[in-house]
Order: sequence, then structure tokens, then C-alpha cells
Amino acid sequence: MSTEGADESSWALDPEDESGAVVAVVGRQLKMWREAAGFDRSAFAELMGYGSDLTCKIERGARIPRPEFLDKADEILGAAGKIAAMKADVEKARYPKKVRDLAKLESESVELGAYGNHNLHGLLQTEEYARALYEIRRPAFSPDQVKRYVAARMARQEIFHRQPSPALTFVLEQVTLERPIGGAGVLRGQLERLAEVSALRNVEIQVMPTKCEDHAGMGGDIQIVKLEDGSALAYCESQVASRLITGAKEIQVLELRYGIIRSQALSPRESRAFIEKVLGET
Repeated sequence: MSTEGADESSWALDPEDESGAVVAVVGRQLKMWREAAGFDRSAFAELMGYGSDLTCKIERGARIPRPEFLDKADEILGAAGKIAAMKADVEKARYPKKVRDLAKLESESVELGAYGNHNLHGLLQTEEYARALYEIRRPAFSPDQVKRYVAARMARQEIFHRQPSPALTFVLEQVTLERPIGGAGVLRGQLERLAEVSALRNVEIQVMPTKCEDHAGMGGDIQIVKLEDGSALAYCESQVASRLITGAKEIQVLELRYGIIRSQALSPRESRAFIEKVLGET
């Protein structure tokens, strides 16, 4: 990944994400303010402490400016808070749309249940584990895309600090505790994180042993979200797409299936002991 300071000040934007329109407007506004203040791009970039190339990309809407960039531009251009005020809109565009949608859904939940069969659920992942997952993705993500997705995944974990606390349950396949994504050190840190999260009063983590003969989760990942009004939604991902499920009959099937999966897995207490055992062997 790039270690250039200028490159780390903003992220590349996915051209297929409609939030690009917001970033394009912000870029045009910055350019108008700069020109009105009488600065050419090079002089402005020097005052800002950022590269001219990065400033050009931000003005073209090809890069998402960080909040500190907008704050400093507001000060240098004498915008009296008008540029800084755009931070809220830019922050909404910072994360990919499907992640924003999922994060919104999770933020409104009173109960969330998830079963995963190939890697650990995003809400449970450490930053290092998440980065390793995105870095091994093929076709490969660019360094900027990796940073953007990792930051978005970490931001979703605010759910653990919400009050009132939602009820969170996870069923993890045994193999996800043993597959050394990112290497042994990353796996160890991830297992320590699981042990820490499993101790929270509103969280239950269960392990599905590989040797289990009866398994209702052969159809793939399941995530069910229940909202305060009593309604329920489901979210499923595949290789090339993700889908929000709202149909009552489909939800009923998935809720039944998830309940059976939980009954077939180790209990939360047994699972915690299992995680600690794997951690001791890693």
C-alpha cells in the first residue's frame, strides 16, 4: 500500500457509485472558491500542503477529500465555513454505497443474527484481518479501494457501542477460526478479538464444528435484521451481488433456517472455550 502522505489524504471514488455526483459538486465548488481567491492550483496546493496532482483530482471529483482538507481549504480561501460545511455530505460519500446501506440497516436494528461459512462476519473482523481479506481479493482492488473498504467495515463496528445495545448473535464455521487469513499473527489477533467480543452481554458467538453431520446452513451466508417496529429484513451476499430480502415468506424461511443452525452449533459457552482452545494452539 502507498505510504505517500498526499495519497493517504483522500480516497479514489468508485465511478459506479452515485455518490460521485456529490463529490463532483464539492470539487467544482472548491475550484470556484480557489479561482475567486486568485490562486492558481500550484500555489493553492503549496499553501494547503498537498500535492498539485491530488488537488486537481479532488477538484475533478475523482478523489474524496478528507475533512481536514476541507477545513484547511475553508481557512485559506476565506470561505467563512461554507466549504467546511460540505464535510457532512462528503462523509456520506466516503464509503461504498452497498456498505452505507448495510451500515444504515445495522444501525437501526434491535436484533441481528448472522451465519457465515467462509470468513468471519465483518462486524467481528479486526482491521488487519479485514485488510488481508480485501488484499487477497481477485480481481485485485487498488490500494485506495482497500483502504476505503477497510475503513467502512471498521466504521460499522460502532454497533457494539450503541445504546440501547442491540442483541447480536453470530454462528461461525470452525474453518473460519483456523484459516490463517493474513498469516498466523493476524489470525491470533482475530481470535483474541472474538474472545473479547464474546464476553459482551449483548453478544452471543457460536461455533459450528466441521464434524457436525446435520447442518442447515449449506445454502450459504445468512444475515437477519430485526427493527424496532417488529419488522424483519435479511441480507444475503453472493460472488457478484448482494440482495436485501423483505418478502415475509423468504424471511420466515431464513429465520427458521438460522434458528436450526444455532441449535446445531456449539453453545455460546462451549464456543468461547473452543475459540480459546484454538487461540492457545495458534
